[in-house]
Amino acid sequence: MILKGDDIKRLIPQRDPFMMVDEFEQQDENTAKTVLTVSRGNYFMLPDGMISPTGLIEHIAQSCSALAASKVNGDTAPIGMIVEVKNFCCHRRPQVNEQIHTVVTFGFSFGNMTLAHGVSAIGEETVAEVDLKIYMQ
Repeated sequence: MILKGDDIKRLIPQRDPFMMVDEFEQQDENTAKTVLTVSRGNYFMLPDGMISPTGLIEHIAQSCSALAASKVNGDTAPIGMIVEVKNFCCHRRPQVNEQIHTVVTFGFSFGNMTLAHGVSAIGEETVAEVDLKIYMQ
C-alpha cells in the first residue's frame, strides 16, 4: 500500500518545509521505497535551483524513519537521529520538479541502533547512495 499526504505524517516527525518524503511503500520487513518531488520551497533548496547534498542524506534518513515507524504500526512517529554517515556519494544534485525515488534497506540492528543503506535515483540514474547508522527512540 502506498501512503501519501497526511498518512506520511504518522510515520515521520518532520513537517514542511523540512518534510522530505511525499510517498511511502513498504516492500518487506526491512525494505521500503519512497518518493520526493523536489520543490522550490524545500528547506534544502540552494539558490542554483538544486537540492543540497545534505538534503539527499536527510531524505534518505527520513525514508528510514518511515520504514521504522511502519514496522511498529504506531500512531506516533519515532524520534531518531543520524549517528553516522558512511560511503556517501552524490552523483548529481536533483533540480526543482524532479522526482527522487529512493530504496532504503535495514541491515543489522542492536538495541536502538540500526544500520541502513539508501539509494536514490531519478529515472534510471542513481543520484545518491549512503550507509547510515541511525538511533531510534
